[in-house]
Amino acid sequence: MDLHSGLPYWIIKNPLYDYYNPLKKDCVVDVVIIGAGITGALVAHELVRAGLKCCVVDKRSIATGSSAASTALLQYELDEPLCRLSDKVGEKAAVTVYKACLQSISDLEQIIRETRIRADYERVPSVFFASDDEGVAMIEKEYEIRKKYDLPVEYADRRQLFRYSRFDAPAALINEVSAQIDTYKTATGLLRYDMREFGLEVYTHTDIKRWQMEGYGCELMTDKGYVIECEYVVIAAGFEAGPFLPEQVMKLTSTYALVSHPVDSRFLWPHRSLIWETSQPYLYIRTTEGNRIMVGGEDEDFSDPVRRDALLREKVRALEKKFVKLFPHFYFTTEMAWCGTFSSTDDGLPYIGTWPRKDRMYFALGYGGNGITFSMIAAQLIRNGLKNVPDPRASVFGFNRKKAGVGA
Repeated sequence: MDLHSGLPYWIIKNPLYDYYNPLKKDCVVDVVIIGAGITGALVAHELVRAGLKCCVVDKRSIATGSSAASTALLQYELDEPLCRLSDKVGEKAAVTVYKACLQSISDLEQIIRETRIRADYERVPSVFFASDDEGVAMIEKEYEIRKKYDLPVEYADRRQLFRYSRFDAPAALINEVSAQIDTYKTATGLLRYDMREFGLEVYTHTDIKRWQMEGYGCELMTDKGYVIECEYVVIAAGFEAGPFLPEQVMKLTSTYALVSHPVDSRFLWPHRSLIWETSQPYLYIRTTEGNRIMVGGEDEDFSDPVRRDALLREKVRALEKKFVKLFPHFYFTTEMAWCGTFSSTDDGLPYIGTWPRKDRMYFALGYGGNGITFSMIAAQLIRNGLKNVPDPRASVFGFNRKKAGVGA
């Protein structure tokens, strides 16, 4: 399936990483990571730093799948507000998730500092605004539960919000701990670093067609007939993980995004906050390093690439109208637009860990709107699992969470 179409901003903005290295012989490693996007890059980084011999395998060029279409907002807030997530998984588990996402933003920042990769990482505030009266009630409830657990949040009424961000809405929650990155730069930069510093092996244009699990490990066979022997496999292939899963655990959705021409920085809203709303599907907005405006949303509950792509022009016009309604004084021209497919789950949480009774295959499936922060958490959980380090987060994100009654 085509994961995206149109002109994703990141692979227009950056020089394409011309790395072509299909597997041409049998090999043996400790861990095989399937997927060379941002999730695979973070997992590989944590594992090679822990002393494991790893290889990354992808049927495409590095980071040209879903990572290329990401709008790369880093928030501790989920698509599922804490007050609603608590109803689904229990308050204790929901707070664990929110605090884990909060920590992951700093953890990713630390990795970028240590490796000195150019990721265009920038701390920016986040403004979560009420789209209507129903949204105001939810915002007020959300504020109370976040304050209860000392999560960073401030409440803004209409006047305070306009003073802070220069747009009109009845209420909003603001925090100063969010961030944004260049996903393509981050993924390619991390993989390059680990190849250089830790001897990470990365095989592109290599498709895994068959696999079998043995008591001692796993054996994978590529489309060209080469065999990789390993102790463990990590599936970091997003919604393309389906063939490795005994049953479907996600639903597929189409989403749309655009980026404007560069604008005069004097006309951007104060603080250059990430902006998103309570309505579903929600509108979300960010700026880029080059003073462009990125707008996304208009999700549709289908994944057919033909239907998805046919709506691109219509969806771009809808996103432009929503932005202008929020900022009526603003004029911009769309220069690039794209659409893509992403996955979500019933409770809004990712799936991280092994399938029950299949402990040689780990999954790092950052389904939902917080894919990058979920990927950071997945990298740490899988590292801890392979090193037999207990991690209290594992039960919250694992496949057993419903059967185990997490939050009950």
